[in-house]
Amino acid sequence: MSPKIALCLPGGGAMGALYQVGALAAIEDAVEGFDANSFDLYVGNSVGASLSATLAAGLPVQRLYRAFLDPADVYFGIERKHLLRIDLGEWRRTLMSALSALGHAAGSALSREAKAVPATLWQELDRLYDSLPAGWFTLEGYERFLEEFFERRGVPKTFAAMPKPLRVLSHDLDTGAPVCFGDEGYEGVPLARACIASMAVPPFFSPVKIGDRHYINPGAGSLSPMEVAVRDGATAIVVVNSMTPISAASVPTGHGHRDSLRDKGNMWVLNQALRIGSQRMVDDTCQRLKAEHPALSLLRIEPEPEDGVLFLYNASSFDARRRLLERAYTSTRKELGRRFAAADPTLLRAGFRPKTPTSRPSSPPPS
Repeated sequence: MSPKIALCLPGGGAMGALYQVGALAAIEDAVEGFDANSFDLYVGNSVGASLSATLAAGLPVQRLYRAFLDPADVYFGIERKHLLRIDLGEWRRTLMSALSALGHAAGSALSREAKAVPATLWQELDRLYDSLPAGWFTLEGYERFLEEFFERRGVPKTFAAMPKPLRVLSHDLDTGAPVCFGDEGYEGVPLARACIASMAVPPFFSPVKIGDRHYINPGAGSLSPMEVAVRDGATAIVVVNSMTPISAASVPTGHGHRDSLRDKGNMWVLNQALRIGSQRMVDDTCQRLKAEHPALSLLRIEPEPEDGVLFLYNASSFDARRRLLERAYTSTRKELGRRFAAADPTLLRAGFRPKTPTSRPSSPPPS
């Protein structure tokens, strides 16, 4: 009986998606008769949701690989403006709420004795705290970009119309419950909308409203892509996880190279914290699933420790994108070659066989 193979793509930001594209291109070139569109099930979250949807619809990963290597290629013409768009509606609400809170505090202070003013102001801090925005940026621009990209490339707009089963993970903001778009009851959610709901990472992006509910990125939540894959009958899983902790002796910053992530600022301190939690979730989930399902074949593709520095560069830099894509490709080919040479049972149970020496890789060789 042939194994049911699932592809799981956890999030990892723009550079993480590039790593996943390079690694999947390498798997195609290393495994006989295999392509990234032949998985039986696709499960993604955060930016991995968009890539999972693209592959599940049949778009070739080699085409994406070539597009990201060429700055003139507009096949997937994502730009910074599609992601970093201020949520004007949310900031407008914040401003009005904050002004109301300050006015209320001033009125309360004027109506009390001088000695009571400090206590009154402290009591009003809750109003200011509740005036903070739910997110700095909106993903509406990225949703429109995805809708246009899907339409141009013939990607269905709904989960039910996809040629391969697709699941996109998120969390209900107001109940904390995990949500799997594509499941029964959630298959009617527009594909692009589900993708941005999975990407809404607090505090960067505002929660995404679908129907009368609000959704956010699942993070290191209670439901992992691997669990969903096993739940849906997968007997073999390929996990391309770029969200591993950064380990770098020299950290590139806008002020030159430094020796600590602290010197790269608040956003990278937070990013490292998210990476630590995500890696722990992947480790714990994989160990538990293998203990509960001894016959499960689980292949993890992750960056080498020394590759972490590549994720610290700006994704808008062509040189940075190229280095990461090529490193992901070469390191994955090397890892698969090592496993094939050792007759790794994980690969054999999944039906993976190495390509013959006469087979030509479809990806351009790294320069």
